[in-house]
Amino acid sequence: MMDEINAAVTLGRGGDQETARIRLQELWDELGPAGNPFHRCVLAHYQADLFDDPAEALVWDVRALDAAASVTDEQAGMPVAGFFPSLHLNLADNFRRLGSFVPAAEHIHAARRCQDTLADDAYGTLVRRAIAEVGEAIEQRSTERRVTG
Repeated sequence: MMDEINAAVTLGRGGDQETARIRLQELWDELGPAGNPFHRCVLAHYQADLFDDPAEALVWDVRALDAAASVTDEQAGMPVAGFFPSLHLNLADNFRRLGSFVPAAEHIHAARRCQDTLADDAYGTLVRRAIAEVGEAIEQRSTERRVTG
């Protein structure tokens, strides 16, 4: 399943977002509600990234967070706690872009509370920087899309 998810993600990163979305939806349907929560979490996390509309992305980010709550470290092959800063960050950013600043602030606070689970590496630095940027955008009541590099 992970190979199929990764293949779809590769399509999206290569510019074929529509085909990637369709394939990930097919895999989501195949997994079903009782499917492996790690696969559901990863798939939903990547599917959210394929939508420009924050409402559509929000649906998938909620699914990713819900699935993560059932993932074990053994299923993930790593500490699951490290997933939560990014998952809460994504929810905060979607709520912010929709102008829903109260839930955006709640999720950015949750991301800040668990950001110490991030490794001291490039990915950890990237997520911490994004948490700070989204937090600032929430304070400024900005709904503008973030420019990421």
